[in-house]
Formats: sequence, C-alpha cells, structure tokens
Amino acid sequence: MFAFSNFTNTTKMETMNESPNDLIDNPTPRCPVALVVDTSGSMSGQPIEQLNAGIQLFIDELKRDDLARWSVDLAVYTAGGSADCIQSFIGIEQIAGVAPLDASGGTPLGQATRIALDDLEARKKSYRDAGVPYYQPWLVLISDGAPGDHWLDAAQRAAALSAKRKLVSLPIGVQGADFEILSQFSSKPAVALDGLKFRELFQWLSASMARVSASTSSDASVQLPSIDSWGSV
Repeated sequence: MFAFSNFTNTTKMETMNESPNDLIDNPTPRCPVALVVDTSGSMSGQPIEQLNAGIQLFIDELKRDDLARWSVDLAVYTAGGSADCIQSFIGIEQIAGVAPLDASGGTPLGQATRIALDDLEARKKSYRDAGVPYYQPWLVLISDGAPGDHWLDAAQRAAALSAKRKLVSLPIGVQGADFEILSQFSSKPAVALDGLKFRELFQWLSASMARVSASTSSDASVQLPSIDSWGSV
C-alpha cells in the first residue's frame, strides 16, 4: 500500500471557458497533478494508444467523483522531440476533451520535468495568493527509456522535494525504461508498469485523487490503494 502526506506538433487539450477568478469562484482545497509523459518515437503504436486511453479514463473518472472533480488541477507535459506543456493547470471539471498524443523524436525528459516543477511552484503561489488551501502536489512521470537531455538537476530537485514531503514524485517505467535513472526523480524507487496497463494505472491514480480530495486536512496522511493491479516496485 502507498501512503503519502497529504511532442512536437501536439494539439493542446480542449478546455471550457475558464473564469479568470477560478480560484475565487471555486475555493475548494486543490491537489495539483503534473503529468509528464514520454512521447518519443519509441512510444509509437500500442504504447501511445494505451497512454491516450488511460489519460482520457483518468479525466472521465475524476469528473464522476463529486469532490475530486472540483479539487484536482491537472497539467500535462510531453517529452517527444521537444519538451512542451500541452495543458496548463486547470480544474478537471473544466477539461472538455483530450486530443490524442503523438509519438516522435527523442526524450527531453529533464526539460519537461523542469517546466513542470516551475509550473507547480507558480500554481502553489496562486493558491496562496487566493487564500485557497492545497494538498501535497503530485508529479507523475512516465517513460519507456531514459532522458535524452540534461536531466540530473531536474531529478535532484524533484527528489529533494519528495524527501521533504513537499511533493509526491511518482516515476513510472514502461518496458525498456532505465529504472536506475527514473528512480533518481524521487525519494522512492520507480514503479514498473505491468505490460501496457495504462488504464489500470490511471484508474489507480483517479482513485488516489478521490481519497486525497476526501481527506479532512491538507496535512493529513492519505492511505492510497494498492498498486498490485498495474505495477510493482
């Protein structure tokens, strides 16, 4: 059981009209989730298809949860040829649809992680400025290889935040991933995805977000579901 304190030419996700005062209109405690995904050429075919289906399932399931739909803020970053933010932080409720991700190019995972960490810091500042409480942020990294750029500083930054319990950093390796490198992005070992069980992974992630959203304190320790259905350490 887990317990945590509480590509080039890619089309952006479709979002509904967002109020410029979204944190005032919806003062629900937030849980920001930064999803960093490897969309390099090696992910083409079944892996990218299953990843797309998993992300859509994640959004759909959170929208069905009465608390999580208002609590979870999602941002998505791709590392495929270039490092891009294809969806800035926005409430799950305001995401209308997901454009399929494409797989091509190399794996600038270090740069994608840097952008995600910077955006997480900016989002937390927005919460503080608006007086909105927030849960421990999440950084979820998914890769089937190793970074093709300078990555060590980004990994050390994520791992340090994880060790201080200021970030849930969850690196996940698909078959072929360099687990030794991925594990350096967190204070905990990288998790190995069982085959292409992306749907099961994102079902677990949505269930975890539901538990976080239902917790009574932003500082509470949350017991998360078992990862046995999709991965192993």
